Amino acid sequence: MALLRSGEKLAGTVKLRIRVQHLFEIGLACGLLAFVAPLMMLIAAALLLESGRPVFFAQVRLGQHGRPFRMLKFRKFHAKEGSSGLPLTLTADSRMTRVGRILCSTKLDELPQLWNVVRGDMAVVGPRPESPAFADCFHGWVARVLDHRPGIVGPSQAVFRDESLLFTHEADPTILYRDVLLPAKACIDLAYYQQRTILSDLRWIAVCVLATLRCAPAFVERQYASVGAYSPAGTAGRRMLAGGEKPAGGP
Repeated sequence: MALLRSGEKLAGTVKLRIRVQHLFEIGLACGLLAFVAPLMMLIAAALLLESGRPVFFAQVRLGQHGRPFRMLKFRKFHAKEGSSGLPLTLTADSRMTRVGRILCSTKLDELPQLWNVVRGDMAVVGPRPESPAFADCFHGWVARVLDHRPGIVGPSQAVFRDESLLFTHEADPTILYRDVLLPAKACIDLAYYQQRTILSDLRWIAVCVLATLRCAPAFVERQYASVGAYSPAGTAGRRMLAGGEKPAGGP
């Protein structure tokens, strides 16, 4: 009986910690929305002046436990592109507008996702929500990523801030993403959740802002440098594309 009560107490503590974390994220998202509202109005005006409506782009993504939700972004592609085509953004992507290129390079297109956090679809810090086109990739140990709310920023976002540069002519970008980059991201994100706290979330928010400004701390730069090994030209990338090998350090 004592062991059972101890287990129930531990489970209650974990649930309380998760609840506090979620409430903190909602409060933080509301505060950030108020702070960046003038910037968001300027971005909306720039999009309207350049290419008209719509200002926002809503795309179905996989949420916690694989539940689909509509993720918001500022539109960075030409309106005629819609949601069709490659589910990845490439370097010099012809679908992007001039304003869209600026939004993409600065990650400002992600600001509307603060509303997704308020709605409970996302967290401020967490794994990036994937397109349903990659739903079949979440099996085995990778499926554990879906135990968590997807986030706007996080460890894998900082490390893979220039992900599009890893797509080369040597391999199909979709195959590379499925077989190499998505498992590598999962490794990084799952390792973080073993030691996550509110303070560490705040730290990763700061790190991701610095990474976007090309001022990332040295430990992120070291991890980013190692990402090159998972490109098609890298030894690890060739092994994984050939045999489905899990990235080193994976859970």
